[in-house]
Amino acid sequence: MTLTLPDGREVRPGKVLCIGRNYAAHVREMGDVAEPPAEPVVFLKPSTALVADGGEVVLPRQSDEVHHELELVAVVGRGGRHIREADALGHVAAYALGLDLTARDLQAQAKANKGPWSIAKGFDTFAPLGPLAAAESVGDPGTLEIALSVGGEERQRGTTGHMIHSVPRIVAFLSSVFTLEPGDLIYTGTPEGVGPVRDGDRLEATGTRLPALTVTARREAAV
Repeated sequence: MTLTLPDGREVRPGKVLCIGRNYAAHVREMGDVAEPPAEPVVFLKPSTALVADGGEVVLPRQSDEVHHELELVAVVGRGGRHIREADALGHVAAYALGLDLTARDLQAQAKANKGPWSIAKGFDTFAPLGPLAAAESVGDPGTLEIALSVGGEERQRGTTGHMIHSVPRIVAFLSSVFTLEPGDLIYTGTPEGVGPVRDGDRLEATGTRLPALTVTARREAAV
């Protein structure tokens, strides 16, 4: 996928960086840890997981339980390493709505075996990304309301002000581990209300000062 940043630059996302357990209510609904994390929980998705607005999410034959997770996505416009939290928003060029699709049954197996989540999170089309909104037009990323409907029924609604780790904190933390580059995507975590996605479902995400994201789901045919 190629993205056009608000300044006209065309970039290909090199890294899809994702934050888990970043809303306390979601931590409680998952029930797999007792306390919210003191530091951001980080995992990665391959760029092949990306799918644009209007596209199709493929539910893989390896999983019987794919869940939606609505997220605010920050798009890196200016790279850097060891970025100070006070300077972090200056490195974000745009924001978008995104979905972190998760094969929950495969993730549960990985957790039980104390293994990584890469397969559960990384299938093709498991990171839908909406149209970009310039950071200047969005303003404070900690004041946004985001919502997701599936088949016309609202499933998720949250406020980014309820994030455990704010966008500036996340950017600063990630840059202490990875060199951030223009086009890198940061999925910032999901509020409560995650649930199953079925064959034929239409998923519609909306948010304050953010373009809508719509994708449909299709079950992968058996081989």
